[in-house]
Amino acid sequence: MRISLNWLRELVDISISPEQLAETLTVAGFEVEDIEDRRTWADGVVLGKIAEIAPHPNADKLRVCQVDIGQSDRLNIVCGAPNAAADMIVAVATIGTYLPAIDLKLKKTKLRGVPSMGMICSLSELGLEKESPGIHSFDLDEPVLGSDVRPLIGLDDVILDVTATANRADGLSMVGIAREVAALTGGSLKIPDAAGVLIGDQDPAGGLEIDLMESQACPTYIGGAIANVKIAPSPDWLKRRLQAAGIRPINNVVDVTNYILLEWGQPLHAFDRDRLTNLTGSQNLTIGVRFAKASESLKTLDGQTRQLQEQNLVITANDQPVALAGVMGGEDTEVHEGTTNLILEAAVFSPVAIRRSARVQGIRTESSTRYERGINQAELALACRRAILLISELAGGTATVQKVASGATQMRMTQEVFLSLDRLNAILGPLKRGEDTEVESYLQPPEVEGILNALGCGTSRQEGESVVWTVTVPPYRQRDLEREIDLIEEVARLYGYDRFSDTLPTQSVPGYLPPEEAAKRDLRAAFRAAGLTELMHYSLVKQQGDNQVVIANPLFVEYSALRTEMLSGLIDAFVFNLENGNGPLNGLEIGRIFRRDGEVYHEEDAIAGVIGGDPSQGRWVNSGKDNAMSWFEAKGVLESVWERLSLSVEYRQESDAKMLHPGRTATLWLNGDRLGIFGQLHPQIQREKELPEAVYLFEFRLSVLTAAITAKDYLKRPFQSYSTFPASDRDLAFFVEDSVSVADLQKTMIKTGGKILESVELFDEYRGKNVPENQRSLAFRLVYRVGDRTLTDEDIEPIQQKIRDALAKEFQVTLRS
Repeated sequence: MRISLNWLRELVDISISPEQLAETLTVAGFEVEDIEDRRTWADGVVLGKIAEIAPHPNADKLRVCQVDIGQSDRLNIVCGAPNAAADMIVAVATIGTYLPAIDLKLKKTKLRGVPSMGMICSLSELGLEKESPGIHSFDLDEPVLGSDVRPLIGLDDVILDVTATANRADGLSMVGIAREVAALTGGSLKIPDAAGVLIGDQDPAGGLEIDLMESQACPTYIGGAIANVKIAPSPDWLKRRLQAAGIRPINNVVDVTNYILLEWGQPLHAFDRDRLTNLTGSQNLTIGVRFAKASESLKTLDGQTRQLQEQNLVITANDQPVALAGVMGGEDTEVHEGTTNLILEAAVFSPVAIRRSARVQGIRTESSTRYERGINQAELALACRRAILLISELAGGTATVQKVASGATQMRMTQEVFLSLDRLNAILGPLKRGEDTEVESYLQPPEVEGILNALGCGTSRQEGESVVWTVTVPPYRQRDLEREIDLIEEVARLYGYDRFSDTLPTQSVPGYLPPEEAAKRDLRAAFRAAGLTELMHYSLVKQQGDNQVVIANPLFVEYSALRTEMLSGLIDAFVFNLENGNGPLNGLEIGRIFRRDGEVYHEEDAIAGVIGGDPSQGRWVNSGKDNAMSWFEAKGVLESVWERLSLSVEYRQESDAKMLHPGRTATLWLNGDRLGIFGQLHPQIQREKELPEAVYLFEFRLSVLTAAITAKDYLKRPFQSYSTFPASDRDLAFFVEDSVSVADLQKTMIKTGGKILESVELFDEYRGKNVPENQRSLAFRLVYRVGDRTLTDEDIEPIQQKIRDALAKEFQVTLRS
């Protein structure tokens, strides 16, 4: 918010410089982003009078002016402004003056052979307007020629661009900033009042009623009728204050509503009453607040016809929409030059309702910004009376009637919070008071009470083992002073964070990673070592399934729910990389997935990845053609990860995964727990996305992996020495049913082989001629070795025969060797 220092001085006594004030506010949490010193814009510009004017002898569009600036000699100034005339009171930039708005320093010069001793300025040359039709003329009864022109045009001011945090809605008003400055500097407040405002109880123009159909969205609504106003330009002081705040002046009535918005942070809106009656066809008006219907539209003040949505809160006149509540008024009922009767609106709207309404229409205004943060309901009536007072003074209106409607959700006017001195000092710690002082090094009760009272809080002290206060929070701070810790923060903020000791604790604990985080790092390193690049996606997706967790107020339709799986995002990333010419993507992502079972919500961390493309380094051996990755090659990537992590993972056939190939998918199991799923992308999805022939995906439960890696047995893995004796291998081939998995066969062989069986490896699979139907031929290589001798046939053959018998008995295999 842009703060005029001249305006602020009318509300609070300020004795420090603008730079000191900016630093004080910034340290206290109100960051001052810029200091605009307008005094430099016209330093050296004085008030003058064009005494004589004559045509330029050598130029048709120039004229020579004799300008009186209160000195013995008049200035000879060449001027090209078309509106220059004798007896005009003007702003004159003298020799040596620098005008930063046009980056010009005045020097003695000649224009077409005629000397010029200065410049007669327009408002654009002084930085007050973007474009000016001519030089500025002052309307003064007794001008003091040669006096500083800056106080006359508002250039004796300094503007502070102050940013208020989201919890400080009161910081979006001049009164709120004045209260903050008073608390920080000890200056006395001079809050404007509206005493003496008279409001009639009869409405001669017809009936006026208020109907709150949505009391949750609009707890309080004040509608007042003002008659016999005269629309005219605002006085210069009002225009200058609005312009300093970045608001364009329009007319006296609209400018007053904007002035109150800046002064109190209370948005107001003025309707043309006659236009309302013409629109509704009735002298009796019922102003209502409701949510819009999908078929309704409204032409707003910016000239756009907006299709209303059900989230839009609207103001209605006899049930016809006339304004977007708290956001923008309607063009058909705006105040114009011929307006004589007004309906003045002052209301409290729900921050959530206004935020949704403004976002749906894609607009954000000064009004909606304040409603979104929450306004002070306790001063609503005061701001309304202040507006009526100014309209009466500037537009000559008379308040004929005022109606107030309140719902059931009004804000509490008083709020009490308990504050303990022991708790405050325990959190804030000792003070930097110096070594020579006898005062204790902690905040004392009088200091705490002084700070809280400066903030406008009431305090009631209870003495006991510890001092405890019952703090009454003022209405304009009830949205951010709700708990004891909030009050402690305010005490520290106003006392000064730099005045508390910053000593470190005497004993410190060295930092370390929790076992789960260390396990995640190991997992990331293992997958990166296998050639996978780590990815990151939004956890927000488009709403599709019934078990999704749906967001109540999404930013976009595409981000309206939480993801239930991570494979879809990985497939999209694979497609994106291909479309951008980056080739196949081998990627990994660690993230969170969410789901809903009825009214029960679940969330779980997962690790997922995508593998695809030609794994070979060069394609020249294949005549430039891609070699599709096989299922076993993709599985080998995972196997390298499990080997690096020393995990024994079991694969089981799976055919129910929707996104994966029904015949090339497996579930993975670790220590008896289901780890996740791995398989080839379904051919239908592969064709729809125009992906390579074989793309493989996996998604694992992160908790199962971290539990295995952080287990005590895993962390204490014993060392096993290598055997120095040669190995002996035997091949074993047989027919077996297709339903029997290789993993089950290997498990039986390893269990039966005992300690001398070092490894079991499948090296051949065959289906076709000479193989029984629904069976396949498998060939395994069994390696035998021990660490203390070379094994003989007498050692190996009994074990080999035992394995044959176990396979035949358990799986009904037909041995071929």
